[in-house]
Amino acid sequence: MRRSRLRNCGLATLLVLGGWAAAGTLPAAATDAPAGSAAPASPTASAGLLEAMQRDLGLTPAQAEDRLAAERHATDLAPAAQRAAGDAFGGSWFDAGRGRLTVAVTADASPATVRAVRSTGADVRTVTHSARQLEAAKQRVDGLDAPAGVSGWHVDPAANTVVVDVVRGEHADNDVRRFLDRARASGPVTVRTVASAPRTFAAGTVGGDPYYTGNVRCSIGFSVHGGFVTAGHCGRAGAGVSGWDGSYIGTFQGSSFPDNDYAWVSVGSGWWTVPVVLGWGTVSDQLVRGSAEAPVGASICRSGSTSHWHCGTVLARNETVNYSQGAVHQMTKTSVCAEPGDSGGSFISGDQAQGVTSGGWGNCSGGGETWFQPVNEILNRYGLTLHTA
Repeated sequence: MRRSRLRNCGLATLLVLGGWAAAGTLPAAATDAPAGSAAPASPTASAGLLEAMQRDLGLTPAQAEDRLAAERHATDLAPAAQRAAGDAFGGSWFDAGRGRLTVAVTADASPATVRAVRSTGADVRTVTHSARQLEAAKQRVDGLDAPAGVSGWHVDPAANTVVVDVVRGEHADNDVRRFLDRARASGPVTVRTVASAPRTFAAGTVGGDPYYTGNVRCSIGFSVHGGFVTAGHCGRAGAGVSGWDGSYIGTFQGSSFPDNDYAWVSVGSGWWTVPVVLGWGTVSDQLVRGSAEAPVGASICRSGSTSHWHCGTVLARNETVNYSQGAVHQMTKTSVCAEPGDSGGSFISGDQAQGVTSGGWGNCSGGGETWFQPVNEILNRYGLTLHTA
Protein backbone atom coordinates (compact mmCIF):
# COMPACT_ATOMS: atom_id res chain seq x y z
CA MET A 1 0.00 0.00 0.00
CA ARG A 2 2.71 2.46 0.94
CA ARG A 3 4.89 1.73 -2.07
CA SER A 4 2.09 2.34 -4.56
CA ARG A 5 1.16 5.57 -2.81
CA LEU A 6 4.73 6.79 -3.04
CA ARG A 7 4.94 5.96 -6.72
CA ASN A 8 1.70 7.80 -7.37
CA CYS A 9 3.09 10.82 -5.56
CA GLY A 10 6.23 10.71 -7.71
CA LEU A 11 8.43 10.13 -4.67
CA ALA A 12 9.52 6.67 -5.79
CA THR A 13 11.74 4.65 -3.53
CA LEU A 14 13.54 7.53 -1.94
CA LEU A 15 10.68 8.44 0.35
CA VAL A 16 11.16 5.05 1.86
CA LEU A 17 14.78 5.76 2.33
CA GLY A 18 15.13 9.47 2.74
CA GLY A 19 11.96 10.22 4.61
CA TRP A 20 11.31 9.55 8.23
CA ALA A 21 10.21 6.19 7.18
CA ALA A 22 10.76 3.36 9.58
CA ALA A 23 10.92 3.73 13.29
CA GLY A 24 13.71 2.33 15.38
CA THR A 25 16.02 3.85 17.91
CA LEU A 26 18.36 6.80 17.72
CA PRO A 27 18.78 10.52 17.06
CA ALA A 28 18.08 12.04 13.70
CA ALA A 29 17.81 14.92 11.33
CA ALA A 30 18.60 18.58 11.60
CA THR A 31 16.79 21.59 10.24
CA ASP A 32 17.30 24.22 7.59
CA ALA A 33 17.74 26.61 10.52
CA PRO A 34 20.64 26.15 12.99
CA ALA A 35 20.38 22.89 14.91
CA GLY A 36 18.20 23.24 17.98
CA SER A 37 16.49 26.40 16.83
CA ALA A 38 12.73 26.63 17.17
CA ALA A 39 10.74 26.27 13.99
CA PRO A 40 7.93 28.65 13.10
CA ALA A 41 4.44 27.77 14.20
CA SER A 42 3.14 24.76 12.28
CA PRO A 43 -0.33 24.02 10.99
CA THR A 44 -2.65 21.60 12.72
CA ALA A 45 -1.09 18.16 13.24
CA SER A 46 -1.90 15.43 10.76
CA ALA A 47 -4.89 13.19 11.38
CA GLY A 48 -2.53 10.23 11.65
CA LEU A 49 -0.49 11.77 14.45
CA LEU A 50 -3.65 12.67 16.37
CA GLU A 51 -5.04 9.16 15.89
CA ALA A 52 -1.84 7.60 17.24
CA MET A 53 -1.89 9.88 20.29
CA GLN A 54 -5.51 8.98 20.97
CA ARG A 55 -4.74 5.26 20.72
CA ASP A 56 -1.54 5.20 22.79
CA LEU A 57 -2.20 8.01 25.30
CA GLY A 58 -5.95 7.49 25.77
CA LEU A 59 -6.89 10.98 24.60
CA THR A 60 -9.93 12.34 22.80
CA PRO A 61 -9.33 14.19 19.49
CA ALA A 62 -9.75 17.55 21.25
CA GLN A 63 -7.41 16.53 24.08
CA ALA A 64 -4.72 15.46 21.60
CA GLU A 65 -4.89 18.81 19.79
CA ASP A 66 -4.88 20.77 23.06
CA ARG A 67 -1.91 18.77 24.34
CA LEU A 68 0.15 19.40 21.20
CA ALA A 69 -0.58 23.13 21.45
CA ALA A 70 0.38 23.21 25.13
CA GLU A 71 3.56 21.24 24.48
CA ARG A 72 4.60 23.57 21.69
CA HIS A 73 4.05 26.55 23.98
CA ALA A 74 6.10 24.88 26.73
CA THR A 75 8.90 24.08 24.29
CA ASP A 76 9.00 27.69 23.10
CA LEU A 77 9.17 29.26 26.57
CA ALA A 78 11.61 26.75 28.18
CA PRO A 79 14.84 28.54 27.13
CA ALA A 80 13.67 31.90 28.49
CA ALA A 81 12.51 30.30 31.74
CA GLN A 82 15.90 28.64 32.22
CA ARG A 83 17.72 31.91 31.60
CA ALA A 84 15.46 33.65 34.13
CA ALA A 85 16.28 31.01 36.77
CA GLY A 86 20.03 31.45 36.30
CA ASP A 87 22.22 29.56 38.78
CA ALA A 88 19.08 28.55 40.72
CA PHE A 89 17.78 26.46 37.79
CA GLY A 90 16.89 22.94 38.92
CA GLY A 91 15.50 21.53 35.68
CA SER A 92 12.17 21.68 33.86
CA TRP A 93 9.43 19.39 32.59
CA PHE A 94 6.00 19.46 30.96
CA ASP A 95 3.16 18.79 33.41
CA ALA A 96 0.59 16.96 31.27
CA GLY A 97 -2.11 17.25 33.94
CA ARG A 98 -1.88 21.04 34.03
CA GLY A 99 -0.76 21.48 30.45
CA ARG A 100 2.08 23.75 31.56
CA LEU A 101 5.85 23.89 31.81
CA THR A 102 7.18 23.52 35.36
CA VAL A 103 10.58 24.99 36.24
CA ALA A 104 12.43 23.95 39.40
CA VAL A 105 14.48 26.54 41.33
CA THR A 106 16.65 26.01 44.40
CA ALA A 107 15.56 27.22 47.81
CA ASP A 108 18.10 30.06 47.77
CA ALA A 109 16.53 31.65 44.69
CA SER A 110 15.67 35.29 45.32
CA PRO A 111 12.08 36.53 45.12
CA ALA A 112 13.08 38.49 42.04
CA THR A 113 14.34 35.30 40.35
CA VAL A 114 11.11 33.46 41.14
CA ARG A 115 9.06 36.36 39.74
CA ALA A 116 11.21 36.42 36.60
CA VAL A 117 10.62 32.71 36.00
CA ARG A 118 6.87 33.04 36.57
CA SER A 119 6.73 36.00 34.22
CA THR A 120 7.74 33.70 31.34
CA GLY A 121 4.51 31.74 31.87
CA ALA A 122 6.06 28.73 33.64
CA ASP A 123 5.01 27.27 36.97
CA VAL A 124 7.71 27.22 39.69
CA ARG A 125 8.67 24.46 42.11
CA THR A 126 11.30 24.80 44.86
CA VAL A 127 13.91 22.01 45.08
CA THR A 128 17.07 21.20 47.00
CA HIS A 129 19.59 20.58 44.22
CA SER A 130 20.37 22.68 41.16
CA ALA A 131 20.49 21.17 37.69
CA ARG A 132 24.23 21.78 37.68
CA GLN A 133 24.66 19.76 40.90
CA LEU A 134 22.53 16.91 39.57
CA GLU A 135 24.41 16.81 36.27
CA ALA A 136 27.74 16.75 38.15
CA ALA A 137 26.50 13.79 40.19
CA LYS A 138 25.41 11.98 37.03
CA GLN A 139 28.80 12.57 35.43
CA ARG A 140 30.45 10.95 38.44
CA VAL A 141 28.18 7.92 38.00
CA ASP A 142 29.11 7.92 34.29
CA GLY A 143 32.70 7.33 35.40
CA LEU A 144 31.81 4.08 37.17
CA ASP A 145 32.01 0.62 35.59
CA ALA A 146 28.38 -0.57 35.54
CA PRO A 147 27.49 -4.28 35.83
CA ALA A 148 24.89 -5.88 33.57
CA GLY A 149 22.22 -5.70 36.31
CA VAL A 150 22.22 -1.88 36.10
CA SER A 151 20.27 -0.81 33.02
CA GLY A 152 20.98 2.93 33.10
CA TRP A 153 20.77 6.21 34.98
CA HIS A 154 19.51 9.75 34.39
CA VAL A 155 18.63 13.03 36.09
CA ASP A 156 14.95 13.24 37.04
CA PRO A 157 14.19 16.98 37.40
CA ALA A 158 10.77 16.45 38.99
CA ALA A 159 12.21 14.12 41.65
CA ASN A 160 15.34 16.31 41.92
CA THR A 161 17.64 13.30 41.96
CA VAL A 162 19.74 10.99 39.81
CA VAL A 163 17.70 7.84 39.19
CA VAL A 164 19.62 4.56 38.78
CA ASP A 165 17.61 1.73 37.21
CA VAL A 166 18.32 -1.83 38.37
CA VAL A 167 16.85 -4.87 36.62
CA ARG A 168 14.33 -6.78 38.72
CA GLY A 169 16.00 -9.61 40.64
CA GLU A 170 19.51 -8.11 40.40
CA HIS A 171 19.54 -5.96 43.56
CA ALA A 172 21.30 -8.66 45.59
CA ASP A 173 24.10 -9.12 43.06
CA ASN A 174 27.42 -8.18 44.66
CA ASP A 175 28.58 -6.11 41.66
CA VAL A 176 25.27 -4.24 41.59
CA ARG A 177 25.46 -3.52 45.32
CA ARG A 178 29.01 -2.19 45.01
CA PHE A 179 27.99 0.00 42.06
CA LEU A 180 25.02 1.42 43.99
CA ASP A 181 27.20 2.18 47.03
CA ARG A 182 29.60 4.14 44.83
CA ALA A 183 26.75 5.84 42.97
CA ARG A 184 25.11 7.02 46.21
CA ALA A 185 28.44 8.47 47.31
CA SER A 186 28.48 10.62 44.16
CA GLY A 187 25.45 12.72 45.16
CA PRO A 188 21.63 12.53 45.39
CA VAL A 189 20.74 9.10 43.96
CA THR A 190 17.46 7.15 43.96
CA VAL A 191 17.30 3.48 42.89
CA ARG A 192 14.41 2.26 40.76
CA THR A 193 13.52 -1.29 39.70
CA VAL A 194 12.83 -1.93 35.99
CA ALA A 195 11.39 -5.01 34.33
CA SER A 196 14.21 -5.84 31.95
CA ALA A 197 17.61 -4.81 30.63
CA PRO A 198 17.66 -2.68 27.45
CA ARG A 199 18.69 -4.10 24.09
CA THR A 200 19.15 -2.61 20.66
CA PHE A 201 16.41 -3.10 18.07
CA ALA A 202 18.34 -4.25 15.02
CA ALA A 203 17.11 -7.47 13.42
CA GLY A 204 17.95 -10.16 10.89
CA THR A 205 16.66 -9.74 7.35
CA VAL A 206 12.85 -9.88 7.15
CA GLY A 207 10.25 -8.56 4.74
CA GLY A 208 9.03 -4.99 5.02
CA ASP A 209 10.15 -1.61 3.81
CA PRO A 210 13.42 -0.96 5.66
CA TYR A 211 17.06 -0.60 4.75
CA TYR A 212 19.65 -3.35 4.98
CA THR A 213 23.32 -3.54 5.87
CA GLY A 214 24.47 -7.08 5.21
CA ASN A 215 22.01 -9.32 7.03
CA VAL A 216 20.89 -6.57 9.43
CA ARG A 217 17.60 -4.71 8.96
CA CYS A 218 17.08 -1.28 10.50
CA SER A 219 14.85 1.76 9.96
CA ILE A 220 15.49 5.17 8.46
CA GLY A 221 15.45 8.10 10.86
CA PHE A 222 15.22 11.58 9.33
CA SER A 223 16.24 13.00 5.98
CA VAL A 224 19.18 15.38 5.98
CA HIS A 225 20.55 17.18 2.95
CA GLY A 226 22.63 14.50 1.28
CA GLY A 227 21.28 11.47 3.13
CA PHE A 228 19.61 10.33 6.34
CA VAL A 229 20.45 9.73 9.99
CA THR A 230 19.96 6.46 11.81
CA ALA A 231 21.38 4.27 14.60
CA GLY A 232 25.11 3.65 14.90
CA HIS A 233 24.70 0.01 15.89
CA CYS A 234 23.10 -0.67 12.47
CA GLY A 235 26.37 -0.27 10.53
CA ARG A 236 29.94 0.97 10.58
CA ALA A 237 31.46 3.73 8.47
CA GLY A 238 32.09 2.47 4.94
CA ALA A 239 29.34 -0.16 5.02
CA GLY A 240 27.03 -0.23 2.00
CA VAL A 241 23.26 0.15 2.38
CA SER A 242 20.43 -1.27 0.24
CA GLY A 243 16.74 -0.40 0.23
CA TRP A 244 13.58 -2.48 0.59
CA ASP A 245 13.82 -3.46 -3.09
CA GLY A 246 17.44 -4.59 -2.83
CA SER A 247 18.80 -1.64 -4.82
CA TYR A 248 21.91 0.20 -3.65
CA ILE A 249 21.16 3.35 -1.64
CA GLY A 250 24.47 4.65 -0.36
CA THR A 251 27.15 4.28 2.31
CA PHE A 252 27.55 4.89 6.04
CA GLN A 253 29.64 8.07 6.16
CA GLY A 254 29.93 8.20 9.95
CA SER A 255 28.92 5.88 12.79
CA SER A 256 29.44 5.68 16.54
CA PHE A 257 28.44 2.84 18.92
CA PRO A 258 28.73 2.37 21.87
CA ASP A 259 29.37 5.65 23.77
CA ASN A 260 26.96 7.11 21.19
CA ASP A 261 24.39 5.39 18.99
CA TYR A 262 24.13 7.46 15.86
CA ALA A 263 25.17 7.39 12.22
CA TRP A 264 24.46 9.00 8.89
CA VAL A 265 24.16 7.50 5.42
CA SER A 266 24.78 9.33 2.15
CA VAL A 267 22.29 8.55 -0.61
CA GLY A 268 22.50 8.41 -4.40
CA SER A 269 21.85 5.96 -7.24
CA GLY A 270 18.43 7.46 -7.93
CA TRP A 271 17.40 7.83 -4.28
CA TRP A 272 16.66 11.24 -2.81
CA THR A 273 15.46 12.75 0.47
CA VAL A 274 12.12 14.16 1.58
CA PRO A 275 11.03 15.74 4.93
CA VAL A 276 8.45 13.08 5.79
CA VAL A 277 7.85 10.49 8.50
CA LEU A 278 5.92 7.56 7.04
CA GLY A 279 2.59 6.43 8.42
CA TRP A 280 2.81 2.97 6.84
CA GLY A 281 -0.78 3.12 5.60
CA THR A 282 -2.01 3.10 9.20
CA VAL A 283 -1.86 6.88 9.74
CA SER A 284 -1.18 9.84 7.49
CA ASP A 285 2.42 10.71 6.69
CA GLN A 286 3.83 13.49 8.88
CA LEU A 287 5.85 16.44 7.56
CA VAL A 288 9.00 17.42 9.48
CA ARG A 289 9.28 21.18 10.06
CA GLY A 290 12.09 21.51 12.61
CA SER A 291 13.91 19.95 15.55
CA ALA A 292 12.91 21.96 18.65
CA GLU A 293 13.46 19.70 21.67
CA ALA A 294 10.30 18.63 23.52
CA PRO A 295 10.46 18.80 27.35
CA VAL A 296 10.21 15.89 29.74
CA GLY A 297 6.52 14.96 30.06
CA ALA A 298 5.62 15.89 26.47
CA SER A 299 3.94 13.43 24.11
CA ILE A 300 6.08 11.83 21.43
CA CYS A 301 5.51 9.33 18.60
CA ARG A 302 7.73 6.88 16.78
CA SER A 303 7.70 5.36 13.28
CA GLY A 304 9.52 2.11 12.52
CA SER A 305 9.72 -0.64 9.90
CA THR A 306 8.55 -3.39 12.28
CA SER A 307 5.96 -1.93 14.64
CA HIS A 308 5.06 1.20 12.63
CA TRP A 309 3.37 4.07 14.57
CA HIS A 310 3.26 4.22 18.37
CA CYS A 311 3.11 7.11 20.85
CA GLY A 312 3.96 7.77 24.48
CA THR A 313 5.67 10.45 26.57
CA VAL A 314 9.21 11.70 27.21
CA LEU A 315 10.32 10.20 30.54
CA ALA A 316 13.90 11.49 30.89
CA ARG A 317 16.66 13.24 29.00
CA ASN A 318 20.44 12.82 29.07
CA GLU A 319 20.25 9.24 30.36
CA THR A 320 23.19 6.84 30.26
CA VAL A 321 21.98 3.44 28.97
CA ASN A 322 24.04 0.38 29.85
CA TYR A 323 23.77 -2.03 26.89
CA SER A 324 25.66 -5.32 26.87
CA GLN A 325 27.93 -3.81 24.19
CA GLY A 326 28.77 -0.81 26.40
CA ALA A 327 27.27 2.37 27.80
CA VAL A 328 25.62 4.96 25.52
CA HIS A 329 25.33 8.53 26.79
CA GLN A 330 22.96 11.49 26.38
CA MET A 331 19.94 9.36 25.47
CA THR A 332 16.28 10.31 25.88
CA LYS A 333 13.96 7.76 27.49
CA THR A 334 10.33 7.37 26.42
CA SER A 335 7.31 5.21 27.24
CA VAL A 336 6.94 4.32 23.54
CA CYS A 337 7.28 0.64 22.60
CA ALA A 338 9.57 -0.70 19.86
CA GLU A 339 10.62 -4.05 18.40
CA PRO A 340 13.57 -5.58 16.50
CA GLY A 341 14.02 -3.84 13.15
CA ASP A 342 12.80 -0.46 14.48
CA SER A 343 16.37 0.66 15.26
CA GLY A 344 17.34 3.93 13.66
CA GLY A 345 13.76 5.06 13.09
CA SER A 346 12.09 8.39 13.79
CA PHE A 347 10.91 9.97 17.03
CA ILE A 348 8.76 13.06 16.46
CA SER A 349 6.77 15.43 18.69
CA GLY A 350 4.12 17.28 16.71
CA ASP A 351 6.05 18.20 13.57
CA GLN A 352 9.43 18.53 15.33
CA ALA A 353 12.10 15.84 14.83
CA GLN A 354 13.37 14.56 18.17
CA GLY A 355 15.76 11.66 17.57
CA VAL A 356 16.47 8.18 16.22
CA THR A 357 15.58 4.91 17.92
CA SER A 358 18.39 3.16 19.79
CA GLY A 359 16.98 0.37 21.97
CA GLY A 360 14.83 -0.50 24.94
CA TRP A 361 12.96 -3.32 26.59
CA GLY A 362 9.56 -4.91 26.03
CA ASN A 363 7.51 -4.93 22.83
CA CYS A 364 4.37 -3.39 21.34
CA SER A 365 2.11 -6.18 22.59
CA GLY A 366 2.99 -5.98 26.27
CA GLY A 367 4.50 -2.48 26.41
CA GLY A 368 7.97 -1.28 27.32
CA GLU A 369 10.35 1.69 27.22
CA THR A 370 12.54 2.89 24.35
CA TRP A 371 15.50 5.28 24.17
CA PHE A 372 16.53 7.59 21.33
CA GLN A 373 19.57 9.73 20.64
CA PRO A 374 18.57 13.38 20.15
CA VAL A 375 18.68 14.45 16.53
CA ASN A 376 20.31 17.82 17.17
CA GLU A 377 23.35 16.07 18.68
CA ILE A 378 23.72 14.03 15.47
CA LEU A 379 23.36 17.06 13.25
CA ASN A 380 25.96 18.99 15.19
CA ARG A 381 28.36 16.05 15.33
CA TYR A 382 28.44 15.55 11.55
CA GLY A 383 27.65 19.09 10.39
CA LEU A 384 24.36 17.99 8.80
CA THR A 385 21.23 20.00 8.01
CA LEU A 386 17.79 18.54 8.59
CA HIS A 387 15.57 18.40 5.50
CA THR A 388 12.39 20.23 6.53
CA ALA A 389 9.12 21.10 4.83
